Parts: sequence; structure tokens; C-alpha cells
Amino acid sequence: MAIFLPRFISVLLILSSVVTAQTNKNITLGSSITAGDLSSSWVSPSEDFAFGFQEIEPGNFLLAIWFNKIPQKTISWSANRDKLAPSGSKVELASGRSLILTDPRGQELWTAKLSGGSPAYAALLDTGNLVVSKQDSVVLWQSFDEPTDTLLPTQTLGKGGQLIAPYSEQNYSSGRFSFELTTGGNLSLYTTNFPLFDSLNSDYLDYESQGLGLQVVYNQSGLLYLVGDNGSIRTHMFSEDQVVSEDVLYQRVILEHDGVLRHYVYPKGSAGWSVKSFAPDNICTAVLQQTGGGVCGFNSYCQFGNDSKPHCSCPPGYSLLDPNNEMGGCYQNFPPQNCQYPSNEKNDFDLKVLINVDWPLSDYEHFPNVTIDWCREDCLDDCFCAVGIFEETGDCWKKRLPLSNGKLDSSVDRKAFIKVRINEDVSEKSYRKSNRYLIGLLGTLGLTNIILLVVGICFCLLHKKQNQVSSGSKISGKNSIRTFSYKELDAATSGFKEELGQGAFGVVYKGVIDDISGSPTFIAVKKLDKLPGNADKEFKTEVDAIGQTHHKNLVRLVGFCEEGTHKMLVYEFMSNGTLSDYICGLPKPAWEKRLQIVHDIARGLFYLHEDCNSQIIHCDIKPQNILLDDDHNARISDFGLAKLLRPNQSHTYTAARGTRGYVAPEWFQKMPITAKVDVYSFGILLLEVICCQRNVRAEDNEDGGFVLLTDWASECYKMNTLDDLVNGDMEALANIPKLEQLVKIAMWCTEADPNLRPTMRMVLQMLEGIVKVPDPPNPATCSSSMATRTHSEQLVSA
Repeated sequence: MAIFLPRFISVLLILSSVVTAQTNKNITLGSSITAGDLSSSWVSPSEDFAFGFQEIEPGNFLLAIWFNKIPQKTISWSANRDKLAPSGSKVELASGRSLILTDPRGQELWTAKLSGGSPAYAALLDTGNLVVSKQDSVVLWQSFDEPTDTLLPTQTLGKGGQLIAPYSEQNYSSGRFSFELTTGGNLSLYTTNFPLFDSLNSDYLDYESQGLGLQVVYNQSGLLYLVGDNGSIRTHMFSEDQVVSEDVLYQRVILEHDGVLRHYVYPKGSAGWSVKSFAPDNICTAVLQQTGGGVCGFNSYCQFGNDSKPHCSCPPGYSLLDPNNEMGGCYQNFPPQNCQYPSNEKNDFDLKVLINVDWPLSDYEHFPNVTIDWCREDCLDDCFCAVGIFEETGDCWKKRLPLSNGKLDSSVDRKAFIKVRINEDVSEKSYRKSNRYLIGLLGTLGLTNIILLVVGICFCLLHKKQNQVSSGSKISGKNSIRTFSYKELDAATSGFKEELGQGAFGVVYKGVIDDISGSPTFIAVKKLDKLPGNADKEFKTEVDAIGQTHHKNLVRLVGFCEEGTHKMLVYEFMSNGTLSDYICGLPKPAWEKRLQIVHDIARGLFYLHEDCNSQIIHCDIKPQNILLDDDHNARISDFGLAKLLRPNQSHTYTAARGTRGYVAPEWFQKMPITAKVDVYSFGILLLEVICCQRNVRAEDNEDGGFVLLTDWASECYKMNTLDDLVNGDMEALANIPKLEQLVKIAMWCTEADPNLRPTMRMVLQMLEGIVKVPDPPNPATCSSSMATRTHSEQLVSA
């Protein structure tokens, strides 16, 4: 049945609300709220809504309106979603001006743009609408006219009005989807040209408004519909929507980060919001971007779940670009097929099958009337082909990267063949490739030139051999590291007399040598006498690569010795010992100094993973391998036997390395090893530094159990008892928000699934406050931090 809502009734409702607010809780000129003052806010007469600052991340605030009487304090509107306000910022109803948000230095961050005249007062109405009015009650500005992502009952959306979804569940800034009533009267729900906000593709909802829409109305009964020029309802936003029942306390409509428009209700006596309606019915199949990655980003595919939410997945051989953003797309985590010699690489690849999956707009070739086997083989032979799609009608499509608009749905009814690399011996392929280049070169030379070339190669090899056996005082021109003789290091350490400590593969001794200027310089000599079976052939290659690393948070490799069974690494000497001794000594190191050390280690690991010539996975990050220089700056050491990745590698397979208690679980699950193993170890080390406690310690009780610091921290986070972690550390207790931030980072780093862990780049950004730290996905739910000795030993061994 058609429902009519004349416009003057909406106007009367709004004016009536303003008058009510004016006689109850007007906000006078000069009134202000300061970010960080949690007791300060402006509330509506019924106290159902409040206006003020909500802390989104430590020290950064959102100026917002929220549901005030429910535990979730759900935000319905915000002013500065794309530029958070630092602690100490102030919002003020300024006399003769407007409602203004300024930072602690007085710089304007946001202002309510008044329609004309000077404000006399402001009021937060019981509808959740914040208004700024003149003395005669004429509204100069209202939040209902500038919605962010949410509509509230009695709110309307006029021509040109729009909702823009948040970027993610934890990030309130503008995201990738928009709901708009255009100036031409058309109703649109579309993806945006992020980070711009113009339309990127045609609507993914067909509302058939045909340019006749006047306004979108969200009435008190919970119906959301488009009103035409004649006042009649042209279309309902939600199919088969019904009036909200009387047992509902609150309701709202929100365009969420995943692009779905949802109607939420909060029933009386309930513990939270529940979804009443949503649109579209399946966003995974509704969105088809001509440009852009689609709902889930490039190289990903979307499946709509029973929870009315799209879920994004990476195909086999692909990983999330951002582990904290499921909708951010995926990357290929193996070297692609070599197009110069595709047939020779064919056996290095296989095809993994996905059912009912397709990327509709990524085709570059289409073949009708072929068999499934033909489709598979043709994709394997083609170096451009990343995915082959086969339909039972005999159609075969080949797709290249990046893949877009991926979807998994029964309506697709196709098979996807995902090309993945099965042979990770990249060095063998590089060897074959270099041989081909050499053969090609020889084919272009005459006999005389070939003889000269061979003589030249022999001369270079002889010269290289002479360098290898020459005096240890010479410097390598490539790496600028010294090659020491055993005799030199025996003399430098006085016969390996003064022991500094022990590592996984040997003992470290203190020594002294003369530097280039002739001045005595202390060194640390690591005598490697417990090498694993395959370490001999890796030793020289890895020393060469590590010799090229230069970073202030890495201990510099001065040189090495390789004489028969004698293999030694020579490092610069660090005067303040290991981080292990520093954080566990008394008194506790200063809180700020510990924070600096954490940043130092993160910067060093980021350099190893992303900024040096060859990506290096340290494989043994722990406090004993972090050394402190004269100024207590942290330096990562003992990475002489780390795992190197070549430029075209993203992961490797290798035997387990590292120290019990710091080793990531994938080492023992036959999974590929990536830089995420260092991230895991860093997470454990981070907890040890901020808590000044060992990762595993025996508990003095009759059970003889162990406390695992990771379990304990997770439980403390869950129970909101983080003060227990720092055991009376007044400096840490004075900055609980920072402590919580660090614990959350550590929990993300120690996720069992490496795909959920952040990269060291992201860890560094979270530590520096550039990126907000989201809540960990699954905080520990164990009832006690105590584990039996047997269980604990299994965890430590892993």
C-alpha cells in the first residue's frame, strides 16, 4: 500500500524538536569540550545521545555523536573522520562565529558551515541531531544535513546528499563505497574512486528512481524509502521491509565498510545490535567494476556469508597485501613464470582448482568448443596466464594479473585453474638461464674471440683464487669486510680467553684489533663450532650479502675467518651487553628507554626485510641477540647464518632455525618460511621488553607449571588488567593507553597464522602511531595463565 509523507510534516517534526531542545538543554555561546576529558560531553534531554570526543587510538580523538545509554557507545555521526584530533584539542561554540574544532595549537581542524547569521545557541536533540540556531530558533546548521555513514529515524537525505562508508571496522575514515541521492534525483549505491569519492562504476542496486526522487526518508517506524516529487513513495530501500516493533529501543541505518547498507535494531533487554534488513542481497555478485579491484580488491575473491557479510579470500599461492584488511587485495607470493623461456619452466608450475570462482573482467583470450584438459594445458603453456576458467559449455578463458571483481557463488558455475609455482629452486633456474645467455653469447663470437674470452675468464678465476688465500689484512672491494686468518683471531682474543656469551652455533669471545688508522678496536669474535650439516656451503654466500648491510640498528660485521674447519664471524664490540641482561636487571630500565629499544629493533628488522640489497630473514630474534651500544641503542646481532631470499623470492623452505620459545609455529608445519617468522619472534620480544620479564618462567607452585608471557598478556588484555603485566612499574602505569597499544601489537605479531601477522613495515607504522592498532582477532580465552609442565614444554619446543 502506498504511503504518503508531505514535506511540511517533516519540517514540523524538526522544528518541534528544536523548540523542545531549546527549552531543555541548550548549549550556550562559549561552551567547549576538550579532547581527553572523558567526563565532558553534551547530551540530549533524554540522554539517549551524547556529543563530544571519543578516543579512536591512543592520543587521537574523533569528534562525534553516539548512542549514550548502551555499552557500545555506537557512533552515529562524526565531524573529523579523515583527520583525528590530538589530545588537548577543543570544540567550542564560538560567539559570532560557529561550532569550531581546533587542535592544541589553535589550528582549525573543522567548522560547522552556517547558512547565514550568528549563532545564539546549540542543542543536541533527542533524535541525535546536533543543531546550531539563531536567537529566533532558525536553524543555521544541523548534523542531519551532513551525515557520515549513518542515518537515524526522522532523518532525510536530500538531493546531493550521500553516505560514505568507513574504510574498515576499526578505521572511521572515508572508505570505498557510497550511497547517494544525486542532484538529478537518481538513487545510487556504488563503489567510489578511492581515495577520491566520485562514482567508479554503475549502481549495484537497481532502484528504478528514474530521476524522480526528491528525498530519502528514514521514518520513526524504521522504514527507509525514496519519496518522489508528488510526495508518494517510489521505492523501499529494503525489500519486504516491515515496521519496527515496539520492543526496539534504538535503530539506525549504516553503509558499512564492506559496501552493504544495513538496518540495525537494538531490542529492549538485548546485549547489542542485530541486523533487521540489508541491501544488496549479495554484494559479491552485485558489484562489477569496469576499473578497480571490486569488493575485495585485486587478486582476491568474494563470498557472501550467512551473516550477511562478504568474506574475502586469496587464491592458492596468494597472500593478503595487508593482514589487517581482508578487503585490501592479495599478491602473488611466488616468482611468476618466465616469459622468455616459458616452455622450460612449465614443469615448475601446477594448477590448483577452485569451484564456482571467476574474475569476470580479467580475460585476455577466449576459446569456445574446447575440452577442460585443453584449457588447462594452454594456461600452463602460456606465461601470461595466471588463471584459466572453464565452463561446461566448452568455453575457456585465460586471465592475466591483476585479477578483478573476484567472486565465489553457485551462480558462477565455472572451474578456475590457479597457476602456482611448485618448484622453488630458483637458483637452478637462474643457473640454466645464465647458461643460455653464455651459449647465446658464444654463438655470436668468432673462434679467436672465444679463445680470448676463455683466457680472460681463466685469468679472473685465478686472480679470485689468489685473493682468497692472500693475507687476511686485505679488504674485499665488494663488501669492505676483512678476511681474517685463524692465527690473527687467535692472537686478537689472547687464545680465545675472555668469553662474552654463547649462541646457537658457538661461543663469542672478546678481542682487540688495529683498525685502518692503526688504533686498537674492540671486537666480538663468534667461533662457529656447532654448524648444521648444510651451513658450510651457505656460509660464504651469506657473509658476502650480510657484509653489504649498513644500518644503525644492526651490529656491523667487521669480517670473517674461513680456514678449513675454522669458521668465525667478527663483529664490532657492544659495550653494554645484551638486551636480555638489561631488561631483567635492577632497577628496571626507564619506560621511555624501553620504548626506544623496541623502535630500534623494529627499524633494524624492517631494514633486513625490505631495505637491504637481499631480503634477510634473521630467524633467531631474541633478547640475547640484541646488543646495546655505548648509548644503549639497540643493535640486532648474530644474523650471520640468517636465511637470505633472492630478489624474486618471497618465501623459502628450510630446516627449523631459532631458539625455543621464539620460534614461529610454521617452522614445524611444513609451511613456507617468510619474514613473518621474525615478526612472530619480535612480538614475543616486545612483550619481554615492555614487561621486563622472560617469555617463559617456572611458577612456584605445587604443580610445577610454567607461565607463558604471551598467554598471560592475552589474558590480561581480555580481562582489562594490563597493570598486572608491569608489576608496579609506575612509568608504565602512567601510560596505560600506550601499554595497551604495545600489547595489541604483540598479540598481532604472535598470531599462529602468518597471514594474519603484520609486516615489519606495518609494525613500525603502528609503533609510531601512523596506523591505528586494531583489536586482535581472537584474544586468548583460557581461564588461567598457568599451564602444565608438559603442555608448556611442547609450546616452548614449538
